[in-house]
Amino acid sequence: MPTFLMLLLVAGVAPAEEWAAPRTSDGHPDFQGIWANNSATPLERPKAFGEKATLTDEELADLKRRLEEIREGSQAGDLLGDYLIQRVLEDPEFRGFDQVTGNYNSFWLVDRELDNRTSLVVDPPDGRIPALTEQAMERMRAAVAYGDEVPAGPEDMTLGVRCITFGVPNTLAGYNSYFQFFQTADHVAILQELIHDVRIIPLGEPASLPDDLRLWHGGSRGWFENDSLVVETTNYSAAGGASGRATDGLKVVERFTRTGPETIDWEITYEDEATWVSPWTMMIRLARTEDPIFEYACHEGNYGLTNILSGARAQEREAAATGGGL
Repeated sequence: MPTFLMLLLVAGVAPAEEWAAPRTSDGHPDFQGIWANNSATPLERPKAFGEKATLTDEELADLKRRLEEIREGSQAGDLLGDYLIQRVLEDPEFRGFDQVTGNYNSFWLVDRELDNRTSLVVDPPDGRIPALTEQAMERMRAAVAYGDEVPAGPEDMTLGVRCITFGVPNTLAGYNSYFQFFQTADHVAILQELIHDVRIIPLGEPASLPDDLRLWHGGSRGWFENDSLVVETTNYSAAGGASGRATDGLKVVERFTRTGPETIDWEITYEDEATWVSPWTMMIRLARTEDPIFEYACHEGNYGLTNILSGARAQEREAAATGGGL
């Protein structure tokens, strides 16, 4: 056989060169850039999927088709988080985001993405968040009762309504769900588009923080393991946290792994024995984007909270004038 033919055959079966994660000048995996979380994969596995952890390509294509049909005729609020997939699956537990005043239409939101997974939760294997403790259930009932009370001032509203923070890490998809990574030799900073929170994470061996140091976003320490950035966060304040359900005993461990030129796998493990009966883990796939991060203005014109409070005062005056009460 001619030599050049043998070379062609060998070249034809040669394995493709494996992708290697880029490195910074310090030799660390390079995460710098802007990454988006526009996943429509539900947090927990819907009952409609049964025990199926992944969809076939045909099932995924059908789901995407139905998702696009529903998206076109929906108000924006019903496209956030898990609302969209609930509508696609005709979940009987679905309740509209805003059934009174309505909302913007879908034009104002980014397109959502689906992969073959049926849940973001990867542990437990059933794709469901572990049960809440009785203590956590009591806190939830108290929070619902508190939300029904008429606010006397801005301090009575949640941190999110006050445009202070939605917590760290922010895992809401489809709404200001972009992240920009910055790196130096000894720090990583992550800018969350939502409420423009910036996490400044020192790098090095994980170190215990003083127990009396409590922060809305907790205290984070990071280190590298191969192509992954691992971030451990503790010392949340009771007023903040990564989840409205958790306590200040919450510990969050995140693992960011470069899996390709355009993707990061973001694995998050939550542990709080006063909230869940066991730890649980979710995984979000971030996609590189050339879209910029814009200012997060929070309330339209930044007058939303002022109007909420002035409306409550007007109701109180009306009730006082008629001898009634709120």
